[in-house]
Amino acid sequence: MGYSTIPVNEFVEKRNDLTYLPWSDCFDVLRSVYPSATYKVIKNSEGLPYFADQSTGIMVFSEITIDGITSECFLPVMDYKNQAMKLAPYTYQVWDSSKKTYVDKHVEAATMFDINRSIWRCMVKNIAIATGIGLYIFKGEDVPEKSSEDTVSSSKQQKKSAAQPTPKPFDKYAGLKATINEATDVNTLMSLYLDHEAEITANPQLKQLLTARKLELQTPKAA
Repeated sequence: MGYSTIPVNEFVEKRNDLTYLPWSDCFDVLRSVYPSATYKVIKNSEGLPYFADQSTGIMVFSEITIDGITSECFLPVMDYKNQAMKLAPYTYQVWDSSKKTYVDKHVEAATMFDINRSIWRCMVKNIAIATGIGLYIFKGEDVPEKSSEDTVSSSKQQKKSAAQPTPKPFDKYAGLKATINEATDVNTLMSLYLDHEAEITANPQLKQLLTARKLELQTPKAA
């Protein structure tokens, strides 16, 4: 399974100054590149889609399988302050610089809505790790939401945006093109053609790429 850098800027959304990729669009892009891709939500012994620990919190797990290769991922269930949620509410202390003392912060008990949201976020992260789709979005932006009481340096955000390269237009055949170029013999190439005959026949660029790769493999290398 080769990594791909497929831009998904047209699908991303903004929430409280943070960029995120909706799971439905992420799966759409995944299936357009890897039509046979499947996903799985890992369940505990009771059949519930999460694993909870009274001390540390709740974790969800997922699997993405592409061309027989399975990639696993996990993600904690978090609140808007990026704090681990548990089955019961709890408080923790933070330093309040204005009051010059520690103050209590409250974390609500997780609901199935929180767990469901984390499962789909885990899936999107799983896809990014397995294929590279949307990976550039998630660098430093794993948090689910941002509270209005949080303050973020605008200059830091601007530097981060400026450092991010401008992506190329989305190419739904990027994965297939990479597979053609990675073929090591003619038999593998022909097998690939039979598996994707309709797509390759209908796309002149793919046909040209496959033909060129076939000629390259058939041409003896100079000693």
